[in-house]
Amino acid sequence: MPQPVVLIAEALAPSAMEVLGDEFEIRSVDGADRSALLPALAEADAVLIRSATQIDAEALAAAPRLKVVARAGIGLDNVDVPAATARGVLVVNAPQSNIITAAEHAVALVLSVARHIPAAHASVLAGEWKRSAFTGVEIADKTVGVVGLGRIGQLFASRIAAFGTTVIAYDPYLQPARAAALGVQLVDLATLLTRADIISIHLPRTPETLGLIGAAELATVKRGVLIVNAARGGLIDEQALADALASGQVGGAGVDVYVQEPLSADNPLRTAPNVVLTPHLGASTVEAQDKAGTAVARSVKLALRGDFVPDAVNVQAAGPVADEVRPWIPLVSRLGTILTAVGGGVPSTVVVEVRGDLAHQDTTILQLAAVRGIFGPVISESVTFVNAPALAAEHGLDLSGTSSEETGDYRSSVTLRAAMPDGAARSVSGTLSGEDQTAKLIEINGRHFDLRAEGDMLVLAYADRPGVMGTVGALLGDAQVNIQAAQISQELSGRAAIMVLRVDGIPPQDLLDAIGSAVDARAIRAIAAD
Repeated sequence: MPQPVVLIAEALAPSAMEVLGDEFEIRSVDGADRSALLPALAEADAVLIRSATQIDAEALAAAPRLKVVARAGIGLDNVDVPAATARGVLVVNAPQSNIITAAEHAVALVLSVARHIPAAHASVLAGEWKRSAFTGVEIADKTVGVVGLGRIGQLFASRIAAFGTTVIAYDPYLQPARAAALGVQLVDLATLLTRADIISIHLPRTPETLGLIGAAELATVKRGVLIVNAARGGLIDEQALADALASGQVGGAGVDVYVQEPLSADNPLRTAPNVVLTPHLGASTVEAQDKAGTAVARSVKLALRGDFVPDAVNVQAAGPVADEVRPWIPLVSRLGTILTAVGGGVPSTVVVEVRGDLAHQDTTILQLAAVRGIFGPVISESVTFVNAPALAAEHGLDLSGTSSEETGDYRSSVTLRAAMPDGAARSVSGTLSGEDQTAKLIEINGRHFDLRAEGDMLVLAYADRPGVMGTVGALLGDAQVNIQAAQISQELSGRAAIMVLRVDGIPPQDLLDAIGSAVDARAIRAIAAD
């Protein structure tokens, strides 16, 4: 079987290549060269990019095998995420990789602007010694306004507070209690602009934040304020900022990001006074590049294996997946596979019922995990957390979820309750048991089980009578298939039973047919290890 093709469109740290290992065929291309990129995408299962490669609708159309786009960094301005989602292509980034580096660069810009370091450096190199020309301001005892108190904003706030500053912040999505715990006072944007001696911006670029600070806003700031933007270009109107610098309304600015990159020759900031400009260096440290590369390489491995990817940005689950929920994802996927086996096909409706302590969490992702398990054995295409909703709709599967804090016999459990196309009701349940959170199958069609839900499994439905277990065991034994664990549970009528076996390998189809015939099984299904 050919190895999946991973296309490297921009240089990554060597550590990223080490993470990918030898599971994939690695190819390289200059992602900025469209004439080279588009043909290279034709056979790519994954593409790893940074900021210079545009993965738009045209690129996606050129990549029929593509399963994942991995951006080694935070921003996704160069990826058409809606188009990727429509195609069922997973989009991942490295949201934690450069947050420290970005926060440190913002601090560096504040210090550079406050003490005129770049201009003083250039003056000394020119043979000058103009000490009085570069008189700066202290950071201590100043009020610093942080616009956007997300991950990077919080790191910046903690670092700038160490200079003896008072930190205020504008962030409409942060709870006041969280801000208070950080030692930061939340205020509205208008108040921040009028009170701050130093302003640092840490917002994503969205339609709501684009042009957030323009001429009208800059007219309200303290005269001589210092402003830093190391977040995204366009959050501050560049012409308005240049005008405010020229008039002295803004005393100095440090800018790392721009509306157009590379910076155009006619950008007004090029000729503005008291400005420090850097070429989008917020993520440019050895450590950040290493973290970003290794993070997305790990995500690519997970995605191409069909596993859950924590850093996916286009999985249709409501927000981040809690640590308490993640161990349940493979179990629920396995329950979906067992449900298909027990039901003899894809159900018409499935309700994912969550009970116990787990019900306190957002478990939307478990519905997608169930779809992965249900369709995995019965369709040829790869089932991912991105295309699972589309596959469910395409095959007429009505999917929903419920939750209850009632614990029942287990601290937490999940049940997949289904209706088959012929109207028959089917159900399977599982739980995580013990300190090692062992995945267990605990119920099929209302009957109790207690069997590890792992490895290769066989499920048989048959008319209950003596000797069936012996017949099955003998046939498997003759074929050198070892039974690792087995359990039988009689159905409520008492006339039928379900047998679940965990075996050390999936038997060939002719052996399955022989077993089914020997015990007159209503159904026999093999479930391969994940």
